[in-house]
Amino acid sequence: MKCTLVNFLTGLPIFASSALSQCPDYSEYSKQVHPPLSTGRYNLSYMRPTPECRTFTSPVVEDAIKNMQTTIKDPDLYRLFENSFPNTLDTAVKWRGFAVNNSEEELTFLITGDINAMWLRDSANQMQSYLPLVSANSSHNSLASLYRGVINLQARYILEAPFCNSFQPPIESGIGPSQNQEKPDVFIPNVSTTVAFECKYELDSLAAFLEISTNYYEATGDIDFFGKFQWTEAIHTIIATTESLLIGTYASNGSVNTIPYTWKRETTSATETLDNDGRGNPVQSGTGLVRSAFRPSDDSTIFQLFIPANMMFAQYLDSASEIMNKIGGQRNTSNHMHNFAGRIRDAISKYGIVNNPKYGQIYAFEVDGYGSQNIMDDANIPSLLSAPFLGYLNATDPIYQNTRKLILSADNPYYMRGPVINAVGGPHAGLGQAWPMASIIRIFTTSNVGEIEGTLREIVSSTSGLGLIHESVNSFDAGKWTRQWFSWANGFFGQCLLDLQARGLGRVLSTSYQ
Repeated sequence: MKCTLVNFLTGLPIFASSALSQCPDYSEYSKQVHPPLSTGRYNLSYMRPTPECRTFTSPVVEDAIKNMQTTIKDPDLYRLFENSFPNTLDTAVKWRGFAVNNSEEELTFLITGDINAMWLRDSANQMQSYLPLVSANSSHNSLASLYRGVINLQARYILEAPFCNSFQPPIESGIGPSQNQEKPDVFIPNVSTTVAFECKYELDSLAAFLEISTNYYEATGDIDFFGKFQWTEAIHTIIATTESLLIGTYASNGSVNTIPYTWKRETTSATETLDNDGRGNPVQSGTGLVRSAFRPSDDSTIFQLFIPANMMFAQYLDSASEIMNKIGGQRNTSNHMHNFAGRIRDAISKYGIVNNPKYGQIYAFEVDGYGSQNIMDDANIPSLLSAPFLGYLNATDPIYQNTRKLILSADNPYYMRGPVINAVGGPHAGLGQAWPMASIIRIFTTSNVGEIEGTLREIVSSTSGLGLIHESVNSFDAGKWTRQWFSWANGFFGQCLLDLQARGLGRVLSTSYQ
């Protein structure tokens, strides 16, 4: 990774010195063990770049890391927190600056980690890791500024390509685009590869913009920001895009509807393309649910009425309507957002709740409106397991509890079990690969001390000595893992430990995990 400073006068990157340009590539650096090792049984590597090679430094984050050292008693658990919590700031703030046509519009290009592109979903969640530490701050060197920069750049991306999930660096950065596929994907509407890194339509990507907007507003109260740049235009685009995807496959006379998005990729993997000439499996008209061609794992949906994304979208569309209501002249749009969210909630209750012979009423993962159901859960968020974390419902909700019992059992076909780690996985990383992200959301959605401690013990013991949160870990072999540089999951773990302390469960941080 090349370390740069940002010239905030021009919005273009400048190199601080030849020494900074020699910073190691973190994708390789993070695969190697670095001293000093933690003093626990797992001897976890120290994985933070040297201070001059970190892509952003926040004093409040550094203070939080130091303060947790007296709270977390286990040396391996603390090392994992110390490495993971600042990972986005240390490694993934690829560029910061200002829009070329507006010297006040902050922009932040935030990469996922080992992939040099910005995902709407990932970047929103990467910033969420620091939400407990965010406050109103006009400084360009603050966490609040990073938030504003991500929101502004996401708004630009949504206006340019609302069906796309991940994007190339902004032109102001001077960073060239990255190639994704050797053979171009075929999709409608077409978008230039200089703009989009990948154009898989995922409802949760649009929901992520609403989420990060809500998070920033609730943390700072900075309503003026939302009326300055392109936020309201992005909201109108999101509404138009999602309403266009309420359409079913067939018209009332039986003819095939023209849908606004199709996708085809030349691939040997069924999860990387859509059948029926890029349309996906048929969807019933009139359900009130918004279609999603892909899941947050970037895998294609089997049935496009994907319940977790509809939950997330309904929740944050409603919360963002409160922001819109406080912007002058937007009362009608605010009311429309609120009512739209309510209709989706009603549709989830009507079509997304199904009867299971063993667990009773549960939420289905995907439905098609014809009666077909996909009963499972995937590790990526939004998931059914994450519904309380998203604020869609309370963790004590009886239907959620029934669903949770199924998800965390062998009755979920993607619940990976073994002596190393037991967690939800998914087709993206393959069978047998459990995702620590799912372990983390399991902790977020319970107050059971035994469950939390057991889950933390599995996470701490399954990093293969690297001291980072992997994308996935084989449930029978900790040495078989994918993506050690996955910034979202790393920051999410740190956020989880701060949340345990905030929920009055700090005693689990005093436990030994040796």
